[in-house]
Amino acid sequence: MRLKPDMVSFKCEYCLSVFLPEANADDGVRGLDEPSGQDCPICSTGLVHATLSNIRIRYCTKCRGLLVPMEILQSLMQELRAEKRTATIQPPADAADLRRKINCPQCRRRMDAHFYAGPGNVVIDSCENCSVIWLDGGELMRIVKAPEEQFATTETFLASSSIDPTESRDNLTNSAVDVAASVVLNMIDPLFP
Repeated sequence: MRLKPDMVSFKCEYCLSVFLPEANADDGVRGLDEPSGQDCPICSTGLVHATLSNIRIRYCTKCRGLLVPMEILQSLMQELRAEKRTATIQPPADAADLRRKINCPQCRRRMDAHFYAGPGNVVIDSCENCSVIWLDGGELMRIVKAPEEQFATTETFLASSSIDPTESRDNLTNSAVDVAASVVLNMIDPLFP
């Protein structure tokens, strides 16, 4: 059986049967056990080709990290969210991850560590040169399981707070700013002990 480029399963060229490996129970990754020729930037184990929601990625079987092309990250998250996973509030990201220095598995240049701009409280590593993102084991699921928007509209924000919407606009604005500032301070306080 051989793995062809961009395929998510193996196909026997003799009998034409198709084999799809079992998904890992922890993160749903299907390891294809084909070496990618790249090493994990965290534990130096060889990365293997794998699939997640029928999308090809590279995977570390030791630390469960993922190397994902930037252009497919959004579609991968949408596929995983469509599987109706339960949303949960995620703990703050570890600020030490921002100081971590790892090299891109493809070009060996230093990757840029930064907070992921969406939900999940995750620090990700990206290589703009190769257009790839490194996600440590469990980080993709933290993003997927995080609520997408805490307050989709002003009405849901007001309904979830102790703000009286009949107050004057000035008082309402000040109260909303106080609540928002409190939420932000509670989120970043653990990052700077």
